[in-house]
Amino acid sequence: MEKNPPQIPKTTCVVFDCDGVLVNAVSSWRTLHDHFGTDNAFNLQRFIRGEITDDEFMRSDIRMWKEIQDPITRDELFRAFSGVTLMEGARDVVEQLQANGVFVAIVSAGVDLFVASIASMLKVDDWIANGFVFNDDDTLSDDGVCRLHAVGKGEVILRLLKMNGLNAKNCVSVGDSEMDLSMHVDGSRFIGFNPTRDSSIQAFESADIDVVHGKDLRAILPYLNLE
Repeated sequence: MEKNPPQIPKTTCVVFDCDGVLVNAVSSWRTLHDHFGTDNAFNLQRFIRGEITDDEFMRSDIRMWKEIQDPITRDELFRAFSGVTLMEGARDVVEQLQANGVFVAIVSAGVDLFVASIASMLKVDDWIANGFVFNDDDTLSDDGVCRLHAVGKGEVILRLLKMNGLNAKNCVSVGDSEMDLSMHVDGSRFIGFNPTRDSSIQAFESADIDVVHGKDLRAILPYLNLE
């Protein structure tokens, strides 16, 4: 369904999920599983159902990797992400938004090492992500750092809006999974971008939101009001 941008509030803030939105990879955690040859799909489903916490899920990931290789260095993790590319159009979209004075942020439950590099590459205004704890010798510890809950991104977005004097009605969030619907804070708008899991597609349909299919982030631009 086409939108007529002048009929919606002017967009002054866009908050992106990272994995599957700004980068062409479903999950930065999954990228590490692929690197180490592990699979935590069972606990992923438990996590989505709310049966385990973010911290428990991260610990289960790290435990699997360490069963394959221990110790794991920071450099090893960086190398695991070397093949991940930006989503088509991501750089153009961020540049166009910022050229129009839009505040651009990343709110991700992905890996901070990776999200930080994407945030720097795209020169976004702010970012937050979960991540790792490293030992004194720069090897991976057994625990992750939970800075935000995957289904609690709204709390972070509300803080971002308050800190930067922005209004929710002028904010648009963009995510690719059902967990990202927590980004849809009261008064704001949410765009579903290229959902791939059946559960995400169904959740977006039930939420009655705009959904963009395909792997070109520029397709979200008609749903924004930059004038």
